[in-house]
Parts: sequence; C-alpha cells; structure tokens
Amino acid sequence: MINILYLHAGSEMYGADKVLLELVTGLDKKKFHPIVILPSEGVLAVALRHSKIEVYIVSYPILRRKYFNLRGIVSYTYGYFKATKQIFHIIKNQQINLIHVNTIAVLEGILLKHKLKVPLIWHIHEIITTPKVVYKVTSFLLGKYADQVIAVSGAVKEHLVSSGKINQEKIKIIYNGVDNNVFNPNVTTGYLFDEFNIPHDSLRVGMIGRVNAWKGQTDFLQATAPLLEKYPKLYLILVGGVFAGEEQRMIKLRQIAAQLPNNNRIIISDFRNDTANLHNFFDVFVLPSTRPDPLPTVVLEAMASGKPVIGYRHGGICEMVIEGYNGLLVSPNKSELLQNAVEQVVTSKELRKVMGNNSLQRQDNYFSLSAYISNFSQLYSLLTKIKS
Repeated sequence: MINILYLHAGSEMYGADKVLLELVTGLDKKKFHPIVILPSEGVLAVALRHSKIEVYIVSYPILRRKYFNLRGIVSYTYGYFKATKQIFHIIKNQQINLIHVNTIAVLEGILLKHKLKVPLIWHIHEIITTPKVVYKVTSFLLGKYADQVIAVSGAVKEHLVSSGKINQEKIKIIYNGVDNNVFNPNVTTGYLFDEFNIPHDSLRVGMIGRVNAWKGQTDFLQATAPLLEKYPKLYLILVGGVFAGEEQRMIKLRQIAAQLPNNNRIIISDFRNDTANLHNFFDVFVLPSTRPDPLPTVVLEAMASGKPVIGYRHGGICEMVIEGYNGLLVSPNKSELLQNAVEQVVTSKELRKVMGNNSLQRQDNYFSLSAYISNFSQLYSLLTKIKS
C-alpha cells in the first residue's frame, strides 16, 4: 500500500479542486491510500468524506497577494511553520510514501518532504505572469525541491522552463480528465428553464468561472451583450463565485450588467453544484480568460457535454480547442473579435452541432478521466520504487 499525502489550496469546487477529487476517488484503493490536508472546510471536504477519503483540516497559509508586504511575510512565515508542525503531528504515525502538492501556491510540502524524507510531486495548474518575482521564486523552489513537476498542459511546461530555474527533464505533462458519467450530453436540463425563466426555444451562451481579475467576465459581457439587440432569443448566463474578501468583484459585475440594454436576458449566478447540468443547458460555452489559463477544466466539461467552445488564443485552451473544428479562438483581450466568433456560432445551428460533436470526440480521445488516473498511478508507483 502506497500512502500519499495530498496538500491543496482550498475546499471549493472549481478546476483544481475537481481534478483532485477525481484523482483521489479514482485511485485503486488496494494499491493507494490517499490522505488529504485542506486549509479549510468546504464543499470539497464534504465530497471527499462522502467518498470515504481521509481528510484533515489545517489552516495553513496559501501564497496569495495579501502576503506580498512586510507584515504579510511575517504572518506567512509564522503560519507556515505552525501549520507544518500540525500536519506532521497528524501524519507522524502513518508511513507516508509520497507527497503530492496540488498547486504552486502551497509551499508546506517543502518542509514536509525533508521531515518525512519522501519524494515530492508538485502538480502545477497555474501560469504566473505577475508579479514576476513570484514567478521566479516559485519556479526556483519547484526546480530545487520537487522530485517531479507535473504540468497540466504544454503551455504550463513552456512557461516554467522559460523561467530558467527548472530543468525541462523534471517536468512531465499530464492532462486533466473529466468523468463522462457526470459530464455528457444526456444530463437533464429541464428545471433550469423554469429556474432562470428562460424560454425553451432560446439560444443560451454561458460562462462558468470564478469571478476574479482575469477570468474575463467583463470581456464576456462586452462581447456578447451587443448581440442581445440583434437576437431576441439570445440569453447570457454567467456562473461563478468569488474568493472570501473579494465580494466587491461580484457586486461590480452585477452593476455592469444592470446598466446594459436588455439586461433582463443576462443572468448572473453565484457558485452552483449543478455544473454538469449547466454545461448541457448552454448552446455555446465561452471562456475569455484575459491571462493564459493553464488548462481550464470547465472547457473539458463543456467538451464532454458536446458543446462548441469559444475563447482567447493563449494558454492551455489552445491544446483543447482546434479552431474551426470544435470551437473558435481569437486574439486575447479583443472583445470585438470575441463578439464576431460568438455571433458566427450562435447564428448557425448546423455549426453548433458539428462543433459540439467534435468537442465530445476530442475530449474522449485526449482528456479522459481513466487516462488521467492511470498516468498518476504509474507515476506514484515509479517514484516509490525509485526511493525504495
């Protein structure tokens, strides 16, 4: 039995949270025993416990902008050593064979690696562009302390290598996968028409993502809202919550939407648990991340639901969407080009059908859950054999 300690940055149910849940629940429990440490309670912790996964809550600091000042550094350092001691106390009587850190924002794995004397896998879901010093420092830490760096896409690997701090031989790409038993074109959607008060003959363009500085909700509205005047059956749907302490972002987004013409056909919702139903409810999925998005899981979910995908041409989406085949990509931060792409797909039922079918096929071929779990299972076995 290989005992694996997982460290993660939150307890929500967005991309990195979902792929962690899918991984630890999908592992062969006769071979692997996952132990998950989270910094807070939340829907992820509930889901893990429901699946009989061993979970502990330790309030350890996550690398966020609030720590990028003198007071923050002191607070982070104190919390880091205190929390690491707590984690070590929890698992000291268990024979940990491997540490899997599921985000670049969690540094506690470094100290635990030395205390436990086990290999460290660092699973990178992020592309850090600013501040540049954080990009350089975290890349240095990855290169120095990780036994294996896992990048979720070629875009992430290229970004890490370009730092000059990591040998590319240490980096392996493992694409995320989604569960086609959960995300598929047969998921029920009827109740959403009633809940959102949307006609059944409507055209629905949707976006799902955390409301933050770069996911692109404002670009989404700039691109799609003008189409509401031209297409009376068109509805726009944005779904996603905010980090604690950033509630003002949601307030501002709602204010922007309220000032737009035809805002009665713009629906903004907080985080929801029925993501699979929402994807199937949309006719077109749009994700205009204004910074390179490493490998957005919501795009894979949309593809598994048989939907065309439209986004900006940077980051991991370029490895998921083939232009003209299962979606359209345009130059980043050009909302007028995004508008043209959305209009092209919205106005052609045949194009939506062809692209949607192609999305489903491409996801099944290259981004399956079984391949994702198998790749990590093989890696775990290899690293523990090397150590022994």
